[in-house]
Amino acid sequence: MTGLRYVYAVCRPFGTPLQAQLTGVAGDPPRLLHHHGLVAVVSHVPERDFAEGPLHRHLEDLDWLTATARAHQGVIDALTVVTTPLPLRMATVFRDDSGVRVMMEEREEAFRRTLDRLQGRVEWGVKVYAETESKDKETPAEKPASGRDYLRQRRMKVRSNEDLWQQAETFANRLHETLSTYAEDSRLHAPQNAALSGASGQNVLNAAYLVSRTESEEFVELVDRTKGEVPGMRVELTGPWAAYSFSGDPASGDPVSGDPTQKEDR
Repeated sequence: MTGLRYVYAVCRPFGTPLQAQLTGVAGDPPRLLHHHGLVAVVSHVPERDFAEGPLHRHLEDLDWLTATARAHQGVIDALTVVTTPLPLRMATVFRDDSGVRVMMEEREEAFRRTLDRLQGRVEWGVKVYAETESKDKETPAEKPASGRDYLRQRRMKVRSNEDLWQQAETFANRLHETLSTYAEDSRLHAPQNAALSGASGQNVLNAAYLVSRTESEEFVELVDRTKGEVPGMRVELTGPWAAYSFSGDPASGDPVSGDPTQKEDR
């Protein structure tokens, strides 16, 4: 089959087959490209969509971008079940198999070093939200009788919000410290924009934790015990994921697609 090569991840050889019905980007099933004891997981994609010019135009199309991101993540998720993948950036594309092999050869040492560090580990995401808006809606302020009453209510509201933010910061910092001690590594990401994520409340912690598969059950239980611990704080756990936050992206080479976009936030 002709076409460009879309690369999802690099990993070590594994014996368990991927699910038979799995399809990747552009509807093409992922294939394994072996080279020097490593494996690149690739699909064939049409040049009309993934050559540099068309790809840059597609990246402005939210529907196309969302569908591609989902297909990309579907392959990464399937790989995470059977092995420890080193995920590459979405829309990492090369002209042919030879281009993929050149990239693997140039970055072989970095790939091996990172795969050794990630072997048997997965990423868990933890977010904490302070639900200030719902609190305000549940306790509407009484109508002020005078300007003085209005100023008093404003001061009380500001003080209440300050107390809540202090409480949220204390809770988030304590939780991150506890989880970081348990995990093998951790990363703090920028708080999510509520307008973009659609999540209610203000995101005060957005962190990723690298955890051994064998200790993941205990990690999940540790997070679950914090839920409902402090009123007004909502704790969300996602995963297990491939270790995006801890893998970097050592792939460079000369991809046909130009600069690929980073994976969307989970």
